[in-house]
Formats: sequence, C-alpha cells, structure tokens
Amino acid sequence: MKTETRAVVIGGGIVGCSILYHLTKLGWRDAMLLERSELTSGSTWHAAGGMHTLNGDPIMAALQKYTIDQYKEIEKISGQSCGLHQVGELYLATNQDRMDFLKAEQAKSVYLNIDSRMLTVDEVLELNPLLNPDGILGAMYDASDGHMDPTGVTNAYAKAARLAGAEVHRHTPVTETQRLPDGGWLVKTPRGEIRCEVVINAGGLWGREVAAMAGVTLPIVPMEHMYLVTDSVPEIQALTRELPYTIDFDAESYMRQEGQGFLIGTYEQQCKHWAVGGTSADFGHELLEADLDRLMDRLSVAFKRVPALRFAGIKQVVNGPIVFAPDGNPVIGPMPGLPDYFVACGVMAGCSQGGGIGLAIAEWIIEGEPGRDVFAMDVARFGDWAGKAYVLDKTHENYGRRFKITFPNEELPAARPLLTSPVYDLMKERNAVFGASYGKEYALWFAPDGVEPYEAPTFRRSDAFAHVAEECRAVREDVGISEIATFAKYEVEGTGAERWLDGLLAGTLPGQGRMKLLPMLSPKGRLAGDFTVSRLAEDRFMIIGSGVAQQFHTRWFLSHMPHEGVSLRVITDERPGFSIAGPKARALLETITKTDVSNDAFPFMSVRELDLGPIRARVCRISFTGELGYEIYGRSEDHRALMLLLEKAGAPFGLTHFGGRAFDSLRLEKGFGAWTSLDFSPDYTAVESGMSRFVSANKTSYIGRSACLQQCEDGAKRKLVLLEIDALDADALGNEPILYQGRCIGHVTSGGYGHYTRKSVALGYVETAYCNEDQPVTVCILGDERPARVRLTALYDPRGTRMRS
Repeated sequence: MKTETRAVVIGGGIVGCSILYHLTKLGWRDAMLLERSELTSGSTWHAAGGMHTLNGDPIMAALQKYTIDQYKEIEKISGQSCGLHQVGELYLATNQDRMDFLKAEQAKSVYLNIDSRMLTVDEVLELNPLLNPDGILGAMYDASDGHMDPTGVTNAYAKAARLAGAEVHRHTPVTETQRLPDGGWLVKTPRGEIRCEVVINAGGLWGREVAAMAGVTLPIVPMEHMYLVTDSVPEIQALTRELPYTIDFDAESYMRQEGQGFLIGTYEQQCKHWAVGGTSADFGHELLEADLDRLMDRLSVAFKRVPALRFAGIKQVVNGPIVFAPDGNPVIGPMPGLPDYFVACGVMAGCSQGGGIGLAIAEWIIEGEPGRDVFAMDVARFGDWAGKAYVLDKTHENYGRRFKITFPNEELPAARPLLTSPVYDLMKERNAVFGASYGKEYALWFAPDGVEPYEAPTFRRSDAFAHVAEECRAVREDVGISEIATFAKYEVEGTGAERWLDGLLAGTLPGQGRMKLLPMLSPKGRLAGDFTVSRLAEDRFMIIGSGVAQQFHTRWFLSHMPHEGVSLRVITDERPGFSIAGPKARALLETITKTDVSNDAFPFMSVRELDLGPIRARVCRISFTGELGYEIYGRSEDHRALMLLLEKAGAPFGLTHFGGRAFDSLRLEKGFGAWTSLDFSPDYTAVESGMSRFVSANKTSYIGRSACLQQCEDGAKRKLVLLEIDALDADALGNEPILYQGRCIGHVTSGGYGHYTRKSVALGYVETAYCNEDQPVTVCILGDERPARVRLTALYDPRGTRMRS
C-alpha cells in the first residue's frame, strides 16, 4: 500500500467506488479507496437495486438519469456485469392530485431529455397485466428505469478505477484522519499511514464515525428498511417478458419481478431508526430482525392491487439499515470549516444516484466546482441548527412520506418550530401562516380575523389566494411591513476588506453610504452568489444574501479569505430586520425619525444609520417589491420594540403585514429573479441570467473574469425572460417546459400569480432566438399547454420610477 496519494476515498460502497472511478476518469489516477471490510459491506449489498429518474427536484432527476445511463459504460470498461434490467417503470395514479403530480413530473422530463410518457389504464395493463385496474386513472411510464445488481455495479466501478491506475484496499479500516499543518491530510490505518491532498468521506453507515475523526458532525442517521422476496408465482411463470418496476402510491410500495417471483418493499409509517448512537465497527454483512407487522397495513393494499401476491409464499425478508438525511437527499460536498475534506454520505438511493454523485464530487475536487447546481445535495444546506433531535424528527417524517405528495404550498410539521425570531409570538397573534427556511420560521401570509391560519395543500391556486392578493394591494397602494429575519447578513471589516471584496465580486464596490447589487462568479463564470453590498465605512461593509445559502456562501467566503487584514462575521441573528414598502413608506418613516429622509437626502440605493424613536437602526433604501421601500436592520434586542413602533406609526397609513407569498407575487411582476435553484444558481452564467449588467467591464481582476469575458464575447445561447401566461386555475411554479410549436426551447425557473397586475407570470430560460417581445410560446402546467408570451420588460412599473421616487 502506498504511503502517499492525491485522494483517499473512505468507504467501499457503490458511492465510494463511483467517486474513485470518476476521479480517474477526470485525470486523478493516483487515488486510493480504503474499505474496512469487503466492498458493499454496509447498505449496498442488501439494496433492492431499483433505479429511477423520477425525483421532485429536476437537478436530482438529471443526476439519476446520468447514473442509469452510465451503467453500460462501466460494464464495457470493466468487463463486470451490472445486472441491468431496464424494464421500464410504472408510477400509478388513483386520484386527481396524483395525476397532477405525475403530469407535472412528466412535463419536466421534456427538457431533461428523459424518456417518459403518460399512459391510459389499458396501456398500463398491457405492460403489467397482473395489476387490478380498479381505481387506476392512469400512470407515468419511464422507459429507462428498472433494476440492477448493486454488488455488480460496485465491483464494476472498482475494477474500472483499478484499470485506470487507482488502488482499492479491502480490510483496511481508517482509524484516524488528521489535518496537516502544511496542508493535506494524514489518514491512519492498521496497515500504515497515507498522506494525501484530499479526503472523501463516503463511509455510508459509518459516515458519522468517519466525520467524527475529523471533528465534525453530519446530519444523517440510519433507518431500518424492509422488503420481501416471494417464491415463484404461476402468473409470472406464464409471462413471456419481465414485468416493469411498479410504484403503487396507495400501497406506498415498490414492486418488481425477482426471478419468477416478486420483490416488494414499502416505506411504512411505523418506521424505525437504527443505531442512533453510532454504528458498531463490527457490523457488516448482517441483516436486522424482520418485523412484518410494521408493513401489513400497506401490504394489504398491495395485495388488492396485485392479486397474485396473496398466495405467494415468502422466500426471504430483508431488513437492512439505510442512511437518511433530514430531507431525504444526499449530503455531499466540501465540509464547511475543513479544507480539502469532502463528504458523500446519506445516500439512501445509491443505485439511482451513485454515478451522479461520483461525477459531482470528482468535478468539485479537480475542477473546483461541480458541473451543475447540486445545492439540493450540498452539506451546506444545513447549519449547526440541524442537531440530533432535528435529524431524528425529520428523517422519521421523510421516510414515512417517500411515496406521499408534498404539494408546492405544503409546509411539513416535524421539528418545528426550531428557530424563531424575537417577534414569532407577535406574528402568531397576527394570524401568520408560517413556513421554514434554513431552520427558521417566517410568515408566508396572514389570515384575516375570523379566518383559520391554514392553507390546504394543492397544485392549484389555494384558499390563501384572496388573502395574499389583499397583502399585495396594500403594498402597491399604501404600505406593507414584512419581517426579513431569514435574509443572510454578513459584516466584512478590515484594512484589506475592500481589496478582498473587489477580487471576490464581479462589480464595482459602492462608495461610502451607498449600496450596489453585485454578483459573485465561479472560476467558470457561473453564478456563485447575488448580493446587496452596502459600504458602511471606508473599510467596513454589510452584505445581504440568500438565507438558505448562508452556509454555502460562508464556506465560499472563507475558502477565499486572506490570512490577515479581513474579518468576516455572520450577523443574520444580530440584525433580524423588517422591510417596509409602498407609496406611503417614506411618510411612515418621517413620523419616527428627525433625520431628513427625503429623496434628495436619502436617495435610492443608499444606507444610513437612523434613530427611529428610541431605536438606532441601519436603514437601506431598497425594496424587493419594486415599490418605494426600506430595509430596516435594528439589533436583535430591539426587534420587538421596532415592530411595535412601526405598527403604531403605520396605522394611519394603512400599514399591513405581508408575507413570503406576497413578496413572490410582487417580485415576479417586476421580473426580479431569486437565488438558489430558482432564477439565479450555479447552473447559469451572468450573461444568461442578465446579471452581466452588474459586472464591471473595467475591473482587471476578479474570480471568473476570463470566463465571463469569453461568455460575453460568445453571446448566450439562452436568456432569462419574463413570461405572461394564459393560465386557468394553476400557475407555473418552476421546472415547467417552455415550448414553441411543440419543441422544448426552455424551462420555467419560478412563477406564480401577479395579484396586482392580475396576470399569471413566470421567469424562465429560453433559447436566445425566441427572446423577443410578444414571442408566442406555450408553458406546460400540470400537463396542459397554456399559451404564453415573452415580455422583455416588467409587467409593473417597467421604468422603475416608483422605487426611485
């Protein structure tokens, strides 16, 4: 065994072996994998082997498509069979909500280039004649899905990596990982020590223990998962072709053919955590004790759907642990605070996701960034608030909802409220309906007196529609107040602060007392951040960014931080904040301060320290609503008093609380994009997103400059545009295909209803040739192609005079 290598992968499951293979594929052939026992000795060996492209997140769906498509490649390279059975997959719908869900998912596949289609009941029975059709309305069919041999795939990855020059060492448990003073890592094993540049924790069931060696905690925990295999069934023996993989959402079960029998598993409601305190080093190729009683209520539904199951004998019950994160997605990427330490854990669907995760991690290590936005899997989507109790509550909830619909307006209750602002109780008194963002509660909308603060889950316009419309009217005509405690806030200070920020951000920094919108780019010229930057003093700045991306951006900031001359503080909780917006916002402000806040004295995109009554606050002249507005950042200890002060002063002006739903409606009418897997994300460049207008042509040095200049010269093949849609009772929300004469030319990134303009509106990326005013297109909403038109200017106040007034 070598004593030095570039990268050490810890864990020999399907994910670890995929990472090793992809490292070699991208050029790092001097890499090593260490496995404590035999390959697959964890969750991989007992996996049911299902492979699927369906995922509510299109980024995850694309990753899963890559994984499935790659299996034939590694079979060919390694000579090792992957046991592929691409028999297709049926997703059954027995109610209208499920049909809506599947139609929306099938529409996504159009721009993701996934081979899926909707089927009638008769077409379903042609593919799976063993189904009882009672209650089935239809199904979605994905031709590329099916199942594979997890052990075969893992060994194919390992063999392909070895053929490329990598090493695989079995029976080599890692006992310690140590960060070296001069950079890199020392990995200790009973067989010797290895110095390396990068460590990748793909420890699976032991991911928590491996992380603990480096002094960090991962928000993951194993869950018991059961499936059973039946004896041979005469109805299957009589078939001439293999049955498709079938998902029955009513039974919350998956089913496929295994030999001449069935394999059927379920994500039962009475789910059970395993090894909460840690996974034993002695655990390996064992199974857990079967407990079929937990499955019987769901299996009884499955027996009605597939009558042939009723009389099938049980050959084997498999109960094995698989690792979950709180939201069910993997936990991957650079570990915040640990240079050159990557994680790839919590992968409960490794057979569908292992290949894509391997590619993303290898790209991240070698090229500095993954090939596409993977925030839905990034370990940085969680903060320190995701502690043990939170992880246990959310994983229990998520496991039991694997086959349930989560509606776009639905807020799940487990582990809430977790983080609250100082005015949470006051917001509850005002009938706020809450959502959660990065662990923190925030108001979605406010129920009027006499209305229950509840919103029924739906894919269509909800029962909150009229109440959100009233909040929007108040902002457009009077003045509204919204808490902005979920915005991420940072202070940068020091003699080197200006130089550091100037090299980090692509635009020119503001002068003292001024603000600017500034993008941050990756080395490849893709969007890494979108911030409002205020200069508080010559060497002191405040940065406002996306709340859900706080850990993501903090990791980026710190990874580019000089050794001295600059300090960075996250002040999100120190400065919670309120936004007041509307034509009467200035009049309200004038009643509580003696400072001149006229347009001449306090112009648009300025920042001031003001005394508001007895409260000292940092006030920014900006609003995401498109109206005259201010963001007011007092200290946390003054937050309650500030809200009460603003309410009392605002009453004569018709001050109304408004929440996140109204914020979205108002910003869409203005064509303002939002960050993190919506309109602005690492999937897009500054040129494509329109953020290039905030990039300085005169700056000679900033991250991503060369790539951005080349993209500007080459021109964009797609651009972000506003769409006005002739919708019915449902609006585009995101990820719907945009079509022209039946051909997909783009996709929606965010959308909703513009309550003040009374128009259904969306933002989306469209091929440049179709970025023309009034360009006719169609947008597929819940399977229905709705006429739409491209708009090159905002639907409301296109010149922006109101927010500058």
